[in-house]
Amino acid sequence: MKILEFLKNKKGASGIGTLIVFIAMVLVAAVAASVLINTSGFLQQKASTTGKQSTEQVASGLQVLEVMGMHNTTNINKTAIYISPNAGSAPIDLSQAVVMVSDGSTKLVAKYNSSSPDHVSLTDGGSIFNNNIWSNISETEFGIIVIQDADGSCKSTTPVINKGDIVAIALNTTGLNMGPRSDISGTVQPEFGAPGVISFTTPATYLNNSKVVQLQ
Repeated sequence: MKILEFLKNKKGASGIGTLIVFIAMVLVAAVAASVLINTSGFLQQKASTTGKQSTEQVASGLQVLEVMGMHNTTNINKTAIYISPNAGSAPIDLSQAVVMVSDGSTKLVAKYNSSSPDHVSLTDGGSIFNNNIWSNISETEFGIIVIQDADGSCKSTTPVINKGDIVAIALNTTGLNMGPRSDISGTVQPEFGAPGVISFTTPATYLNNSKVVQLQ
């Protein structure tokens, strides 16, 4: 009798031990599953954000349509860089853009002048270089002359260009060597996306009867 009772008690103890181990395994599995679910959700969110930013970075950017300059017979002191967003680009805030132009020995770095941009109509017959904005910018600043802006996004202290907009970057290039046959290079770097590329050689000579020249 005592032997049988001992064996029954031993089986009960073994069953309780197995139950404890089983409960411990369930708890560990639940904790592990919770950690995996949280981690996968975090990674999914990061991947989605990274993918969106990468797409925005690759698809967005600026294109330089042309570059015009006004000279004083020896040097180009006023440079107008016509830009527009790339096809499929997200809206670009030009107040965060940086213009960098170099003549090979001197590099000009200009940021946006916060004074309100002027609006110039393509059909008014006037010259872009006669605009009052040129008197308000130094060599370290650039102004914005709005050429085409259907929704009015550029005509504010925070100019934003989007699909179909065309603006001219007004740049004071007095400090650069932009005399005849000078090689000039640079970029219009937006806050995100591809920069607009500037690359041209100035004319062989500057004529007195033609102050405005096309550079690019």
